[in-house]
Parts: sequence; C-alpha cells; structure tokens
Amino acid sequence: MKKSHLLSCIVMVFCLAGQVLEAEERRELSLQFSLGPEAKLLFTQRFIFPFLEGNNPLTEDNTIGFSLTAEVSPVSINGLAEAIWTPIAFFQFAAGGRIGSGWKIKLFGEDIYGIGINRAGDDGTSEYSGSAFDGLLWKTHIGAILQFNLAAIFPGDWNHVVARTYHEINYAGYTAASSGESWYFENDEGENINGFNYYGNLFVGYQMPLILDTIGLLAEAKFKLYDTPGRSQWGEDNILWIFSILGNFTFTNTFSTAVLIQFHTERNYIESNWEDLYYRNRTIDSSNPQRLVFYRVALAATYRF
Repeated sequence: MKKSHLLSCIVMVFCLAGQVLEAEERRELSLQFSLGPEAKLLFTQRFIFPFLEGNNPLTEDNTIGFSLTAEVSPVSINGLAEAIWTPIAFFQFAAGGRIGSGWKIKLFGEDIYGIGINRAGDDGTSEYSGSAFDGLLWKTHIGAILQFNLAAIFPGDWNHVVARTYHEINYAGYTAASSGESWYFENDEGENINGFNYYGNLFVGYQMPLILDTIGLLAEAKFKLYDTPGRSQWGEDNILWIFSILGNFTFTNTFSTAVLIQFHTERNYIESNWEDLYYRNRTIDSSNPQRLVFYRVALAATYRF
C-alpha cells in the first residue's frame, strides 16, 4: 500500500459532477485496489448543509460538508474526518485529519509494513523496527480548491470541460518515532519523519452524458517541508510527481467505478545497490536526478446508498 491520494481523486470527480450536493446525507462503500497489489475498504458517511447561501449564481448553492470515514487495509486501520466549505461556486476550503495504526504481514515472501520505524543498520542498509499497533499515525491538513466547468458559462450536456486544482499543507506524525526518526506507513518508502508536508494536484478533464462520464489527466505533487540535514544528498529536496490518466464509469445512480493508469517520478542514485541502502545513505545522481516510470493501474468501485 504505497501512499496515495486515490480516495481524494475519486471524490474530486464526484464534486466536479455536482453529485455530492444532491442529498443532505449520503453513505458510500468503496473498494480500492491496484495491480500493486494493494487494497482498501472504506465506509464514508457524508453530511451536506446549506451554509451562507446567497441569491446569485455564484453563491446560491453555498454549502458546508462533513465526512467521516472508516478505512481498513490488509496492514492498517484508520479513521478520517474532513469538512469542506463552499463559499462561492468555484472555490472551496478544506480541513480535516486522520488517525490510525497498522501491523506487519508477509505476502508472497515479502514483508509488508503497515507501520514502523525505518533506520540504518550497522551495514548501512535499511532496518525495520516495530510491532503491531505500537504507535499511532496522525495527520491534520488544511487546503483550498479552485474549480471550473465550462458548462456554467455555456450550458449544455456536452460542454462540461472541467478543471480542478487542490493544494494543502499537512502535518503527519507517528507517536512511536522520535524527532528526526524515519517511519513507514502503509508500505510506503519509509522516508517520513514527523513534520509538515505539501500536497497539490491539478485535474483537467471532460464529462459526458455516457456510462464513461469523466475522462481526464491528473498531476499530483508531493514535497516535504521539513528540513532534514543533508537532504540534498539523497534528493529529498526534490518534488515527487504522480501523473494519471483517469476514467470514471457511472453504471447506475448508486454504483460507479474509477480507473487510473499512473506513472510517477523516481530518484536516480549512483549506488548500484541503492534499493538495499537506508535512504539517507544513498547519493542522488545530480546530473540526472529523476526518471518517469510506470507506477500502477488502480481501481475504485463505489456504492452509494
């Protein structure tokens, strides 16, 4: 389960289509999986309330929405909460948080780390330390959203050229980690430390009155705002990108499936055995620091009731 924002991507498509605002209360059951392999099951309860509504097209649908989500994967369990305020049609504020923990499993002969410490061993390689539920992962975030739909200016079923960009500052912490100590969560690269991070994305797409109702391109950026001493040696001061081709299929009013074909950037290191080394013992190739590689095919099936 490498860290992703797949749930946010799927919710983003629904927001652009205006489906979130159809009801004051809605429940969703979502199954996410990929060719990773990785999987998550989520149950979300949403509440949407009119809030500071105006009498013009830009403010008549002003709302504030709250969501509570229970999330479980083969190596973790989490609770999430978020509030989204729409003060004007094309702009939103978001704030929320999550708390959870995890455990370690072995799958196809490979260790999968739900949570735990990542440290350097005596030989310079990565060494895992942890046990099931030995600490809590917690995270808070604030963000802002700008969105556009051409059909708002030129109405028509085939005029839905849409764009949405989201930017957040978040703080993530692991209670079992000391200051500056690295940790894993949901089998990511284990390069996290307690501190502030930036995440942003841009989606540009087209919506149609068909079963395949949304297609588009999504670009995501991640950057660590904390300043680890010597971070330029292993490339931690570089932005990491994920690029996705996205399609959303709405089969009924209650069931839909989103498919993402994803590519991401990886760092180039000069060591031939860089995969075995603790990440701070690697040396980035300054002449060619990153490459774009295939990441995964991810799917999310959602049932709303």
